[in-house]
Amino acid sequence: MKHFFLLIFVPWFCNTLAQDVAILKYSGGGDWYSNPTALPNLIAFSNKNCHTKMNKNPTTVETGNSDIFNYPIVFMTGHGNIYFSDKESENLKNYLISGGFLHISDNYGLDKFIRKELKKVFPTLELQEIPNNHPIYSQNFTFPNGLPKIHEHDNKPPQGFGLFYEGRLICFYDYESDLSDGWEDEIVHNNSKEVREKALKMGANIIQYAFKN
Repeated sequence: MKHFFLLIFVPWFCNTLAQDVAILKYSGGGDWYSNPTALPNLIAFSNKNCHTKMNKNPTTVETGNSDIFNYPIVFMTGHGNIYFSDKESENLKNYLISGGFLHISDNYGLDKFIRKELKKVFPTLELQEIPNNHPIYSQNFTFPNGLPKIHEHDNKPPQGFGLFYEGRLICFYDYESDLSDGWEDEIVHNNSKEVREKALKMGANIIQYAFKN
């Protein structure tokens, strides 16, 4: 009698953490830990309005650690220097090309550092401005004009940039918007309710997009 075995493929993200987002801890001296109330508030908003079931207390993962593969999306922010070692760059690359997603929120002063370090991860890829009709702007909430302006820095318009790998958006970078400032407790930046809602809705869109793609 012949025996047949069914081989079932289980994606890397199909585990108990598949519906969670983590904070990325990076080297270089930059304040990866800034905006401490931001992500918990975004998670609470998304769970309430978008039917996600994320842990209300996000975990911190290091760039070079394999734990990053337990999360479909990781979030990073800060003001200062960022440094990826060769090992960290390789780990982050493997994470992103195998289905992971990175959201970077410039908290002011991050731009010149993150662009240089992303080149270590993907030397041949360029950050591209994401068009306003991209699906990331029309998940549960619609932003026909693209990325909303949340916090003023240098009197520049907000821009959403992305890295695309084999046609898939693997990294979303909000520049001159500072979404995560808008996620923080109201008392921190005294943003209006309308501004905070825009930031939370856009953040929820990014999470939804990452979970689906």
